[in-house]
Amino acid sequence: MRFVPVLFFFVVLFNSCSINNFSIDNDLKQYFDKYKATGSFALFDNAQAQFTIFDSANFRKRYTPASTFKIVNSLIGLETGKIFDEKMVIKWDGVERERTELNKDMTMEEAFKVSSVPYYQEVARRIGKDTMQFWIDTLQYGNKNIGSAVDSFWLNNTIKISPDEQLGLVKRLYFEQLPFQKRTQQIVRKVMMQEDNSLYKLAYKTGWGFDEKGENIGWIVGWIEENRHPYFFVLLVQSPEKNYNMRNNRLALLKDILKHYDFMQGKK
Repeated sequence: MRFVPVLFFFVVLFNSCSINNFSIDNDLKQYFDKYKATGSFALFDNAQAQFTIFDSANFRKRYTPASTFKIVNSLIGLETGKIFDEKMVIKWDGVERERTELNKDMTMEEAFKVSSVPYYQEVARRIGKDTMQFWIDTLQYGNKNIGSAVDSFWLNNTIKISPDEQLGLVKRLYFEQLPFQKRTQQIVRKVMMQEDNSLYKLAYKTGWGFDEKGENIGWIVGWIEENRHPYFFVLLVQSPEKNYNMRNNRLALLKDILKHYDFMQGKK
């Protein structure tokens, strides 16, 4: 493993967290190459205040959040009472969709896990544009632009956020430092948990969208916890390939990188 030290404090903009130990790890390029993608990855070891990054050029650029916005949509929905709890059901609208798992009544927890766009579009409509804008401004979320369509701005490049800001958001969520009630943040953390076993806990939200050129933008943002120590990460995956298998490749890429750092193997 080869690290290139950078001799200055790095500041994560979204949560204003000063990083004392900052390294660039260009060895991660092999994993992006393996999945025929470009992008960026960052990992923050909270206990050691150690920040590691690959491709810092993309780290502060803003992109469509796609379905990673479901983290914030959930927070706002819960805080405003438009979502009662993770078991709240929204009825299926009867529209047959290609992803058959979406064609049913669904709880918030189910909708989050399968990344149901229709469920969260309905949540956004119930929240309303003015309330949504208030919370986006309060969070200082990305470029803060939601445009005129409250149920699609996170899907069409209206609002944009950087990997830097994404990482700060989930770190603050984990430590209940966001401007929401404790219960609200606990519920969202709960639905983000994807794997929980004797070796590690892995929590994340994925996203997949397209930029203005029609090129793939994929995300995974969250944390891995081993021996009760959290490590926060953000993965941005980019590909111009029309039929790129983002759904599978982004998670496989993430796990290759995490194993590169000896996670998920009982070595921490």
